[in-house]
Amino acid sequence: MEAILKDPAGAVIGLDFDGTLSPIVADPAAARIHPEAPAVLAELGGHVGAVAIVTGRPVVTALELGPGLADVPGLVILGHYGFERWEDGRISAPPPPHGVLQAEAELQLLLGSLGVKGATIEDKGRAVAVHTRRSPDPEGTLAALREPLAALADKHGLVVEPGRLVLELRPPGMDKGHALGLFLAERAARSVMFVGDDLGDLAAFDAVKNSGLPGVTVCSGSAEVTALAERADIVVDGPDGVVALLRELASAYGRS
Repeated sequence: MEAILKDPAGAVIGLDFDGTLSPIVADPAAARIHPEAPAVLAELGGHVGAVAIVTGRPVVTALELGPGLADVPGLVILGHYGFERWEDGRISAPPPPHGVLQAEAELQLLLGSLGVKGATIEDKGRAVAVHTRRSPDPEGTLAALREPLAALADKHGLVVEPGRLVLELRPPGMDKGHALGLFLAERAARSVMFVGDDLGDLAAFDAVKNSGLPGVTVCSGSAEVTALAERADIVVDGPDGVVALLRELASAYGRS
């Protein structure tokens, strides 16, 4: 934190979206960014070298669920775990992987054959996710789906990304840690903070530790996932706590 405060131009602030900047809700399509987050990020972006949102969401979805993000100076959004990139109003990305389309076409039939109730499928373009939050037994349904979804992913050359009552099938070769590491090298960062809440953010925590830079990891705490809190340097109380921490950091820059 001392390095981040003393040399803001060399600092990269990385953040997850769902559960970090946006509260977790039963319907992923109904998620919305914390109402105070865009203004705080805009203030922070005026001081630090870069603010990067690293999310499993498609870039377009993150922008739709985060009104005001497009106005944050210097913001970069790395969507689909880094397969997509939004910067200066433009999106760059490789073609969608064929395996995702094939897996999604088989998912509804698979869920029906397993007799799963309440599980919902989210089309993420370059990935497909199965949520169990609306199931009568969310944890039990998630456990019952792990093996069948792993087999389906393997069949189509995909990997399974576990999360908070969700299993996501996505292409291999990229994760939040790899995306963050590449971004730090690109920006010649001299310090880094990463804030996350879910299992997919562990790779980003590893990237902070492995970067060799002065770095701090922050967990947006919840009762659903404890693995990040055990690894984090700082634990805050959900998106409210994240926004409060970022506001404190921005204010510290303003006082210096």
